[in-house]
Amino acid sequence: MSIDTLPPLRQVIDTHGLAAKKSLGQNFLLDLNLTAKIARLSGKNEGHDVLEIGPGPGGLTRGLLSEGARRVLAIEKDERCLPALAEIAAAYPDRLQVLSGDALDINPLEHLNQPIRVAANLPYNVGTELLVRWLTPPEWPPFWDSLTLMFQREVAQRITAEPGSKAYGRLAILSQWRTDAQIVLNLPPEAFSPPPKVSSAVVHLTALPEPRFPADAKTLQHVTATAFNQRRKMLRSSLKGLSAQIEDHLIAADIKPTQRAEEIDLERFCALARSLKNNS
Repeated sequence: MSIDTLPPLRQVIDTHGLAAKKSLGQNFLLDLNLTAKIARLSGKNEGHDVLEIGPGPGGLTRGLLSEGARRVLAIEKDERCLPALAEIAAAYPDRLQVLSGDALDINPLEHLNQPIRVAANLPYNVGTELLVRWLTPPEWPPFWDSLTLMFQREVAQRITAEPGSKAYGRLAILSQWRTDAQIVLNLPPEAFSPPPKVSSAVVHLTALPEPRFPADAKTLQHVTATAFNQRRKMLRSSLKGLSAQIEDHLIAADIKPTQRAEEIDLERFCALARSLKNNS
């Protein structure tokens, strides 16, 4: 079943010689019904511009456009994909803009109009870095209403993890501090070409109007990065470099100095960040 009048993705890949490159973290999702489903999971986008990173041959791009996105801005590093994306732009006049380059170096806001959502099958090698950037802007609320992102399942579990679990860490803190985050779709390796060695999952993150608990963003990032970098150590040891009075700060945040990072929930990490910031 096709979602538009364009050729199937396997044909597009063959026509344009788009064998996935491991160096670019590429694994193409070829089932257009699945890409349309992911587009729907991102929300009703008729009134939104949608930012997509790493569209490749354009499977999700076509899903977003066929499901009614007002406009899609796609950033693609692989120049081999540009002719295929140009064909999509021609089929959806004035609704797709493609920028050639590295998403880490491009400011998309110069090309987008509010309201904005982000939807992407992120390249594995830059996915986490992009997520952290989107979660840690200088000001909050961010430029986006929601993020609908595909990751390796292990990364998705780290985003949604709860205290006490092996997956719980800095990524869970940063995600859950400012968003509602949930896994909305799981995908097996065979859904992709070439099949990756691991399963994948789509995570939907909705921006909160304000963080769940007050804290200075840079301090919270620094505290959590330091704590989870030595997650097996007691916090009085792993965080001793942050303050000569670290045990006092821990106790003020209702944290036992002998506890470890994975035992501490978001609220208490925010309390610790406030205590350190207020006495810096």
